[in-house]
Amino acid sequence: MSVQSEATAGPDRVALPGFAIDRTEVTVAQFARFVHETGLLTEAERAGGGFEYVGGWQRRPGWTWRTPEGTPPASGQLPAVHLTHAEAAAYCRWAGGRLPTAAEWQSAAYTEQRASPPAPWQRGKTYTYPTGDSPAGANTSERDAWPRAAPAGATAAGVNGLHEMGANVWEWVSDAQGAERRTMGGSWWYGAPHMRADVTAWKAADFYAVYIGFRCAQDLR
Repeated sequence: MSVQSEATAGPDRVALPGFAIDRTEVTVAQFARFVHETGLLTEAERAGGGFEYVGGWQRRPGWTWRTPEGTPPASGQLPAVHLTHAEAAAYCRWAGGRLPTAAEWQSAAYTEQRASPPAPWQRGKTYTYPTGDSPAGANTSERDAWPRAAPAGATAAGVNGLHEMGANVWEWVSDAQGAERRTMGGSWWYGAPHMRADVTAWKAADFYAVYIGFRCAQDLR
């Protein structure tokens, strides 16, 4: 099955007070549909490949959102990576949304807001990790089922029923600091401490790497 044919008809979003947020990170299959309709050629494709950190940032020939690690992905449900902040924002506009703010992302990731959350979740409680009181179930550099990126929804459902808010891949948000943009949540390359709310990470807006993806938000009226 091609990644394009795996693309979903629309994003699965969780409604929270004032906004909604994607239940999972945007996938290769979803991004393929966007590219099919818009003809976007990403910066990583133009430059010949995205980056990976191995003793410093190294460009990996052929690593793009289509082939995150140089070959076609095993599943179109892997997160779309090797995308700049502007490319992620363009996808969200096309999908009828926008990138979340850092405050929205943190609210969704750490504070349970569902009216009747299933056990053991407690409405109104702010958790240490997006996975709850413990980082168990997330895709970090520590012992787990995924040596690299996990497909969307493969890790344990966390706060507000969201997946991969902690680890898997960093996620672009809209907050700006000069030419830099903020990323949230950590990634599979890092340990569990990077999943915590007090971690602040900024990256050049035009940067792209195998560890950086995104999800979209939408205003509710």
